[in-house]
Amino acid sequence: MIGPHPFHAVGEKYIHAIVQASGALPLLIPVLPEPIDVAEILATVDGVLFTGSPSNVEPRHYGGEPSAPGTLHDPERDATTLPLIRAAIGGGVPVLGVCRGLQEMNVAFGGTLWQGLGPANGHQVHAEDKTQPLAVQYSPAHELRLEGHSVLRDWAGGASRVQVNSLHSQGIRDLAPGLAVEARAPDGLVEAFSVVDAPAFALAVQWHPEWQVMSNDFSRALFAAFGEAARACAARPAR
Repeated sequence: MIGPHPFHAVGEKYIHAIVQASGALPLLIPVLPEPIDVAEILATVDGVLFTGSPSNVEPRHYGGEPSAPGTLHDPERDATTLPLIRAAIGGGVPVLGVCRGLQEMNVAFGGTLWQGLGPANGHQVHAEDKTQPLAVQYSPAHELRLEGHSVLRDWAGGASRVQVNSLHSQGIRDLAPGLAVEARAPDGLVEAFSVVDAPAFALAVQWHPEWQVMSNDFSRALFAAFGEAARACAARPAR
């Protein structure tokens, strides 16, 4: 809701990242009470970015306990994205998940989530301080440990550790079958994964690389790789 009206909206930071770093044209996919047919979506696009959001995946999709009072949900997004994730990846359409996008990709493949990260479950607090200016909220918050085989290491110039921001209250509890860890936070939380045996680009990250993407070589390389995968998909003779 924006004021008294419901809106379908995409944060401008995601739009800029797709235009500037991926070299692609972003189109919003509406989430409706009667979802758009997945096959129709995939016949139209060359890649799908599952963005972050103020809302969380409804816990019924992964057998979780009821959410805390006041938690924002978007059941129509869940109804659209969960089947779309599986179909896109299975059909060789490149997929990138960011923040909520990582969480819903994990759920789509059968994984579960922590509904609140903190000392009670052995994690540091990963949420931002919303009283601070945006520049502070999106500033580097912790180290990212890249796995030895991670595709992310190439984008990090061969480094095994980089600094990333952290603006999420939930995170992966059980990683779904068929997903491979690409990076972890210092407390062990999975911060990035790829889809094993996916026929095209299929990666998800928990931090926000879209923020000021052109000023961060690591983030820009990630979105550039997504754009290259989308162009390769567009060039396929048959979809």
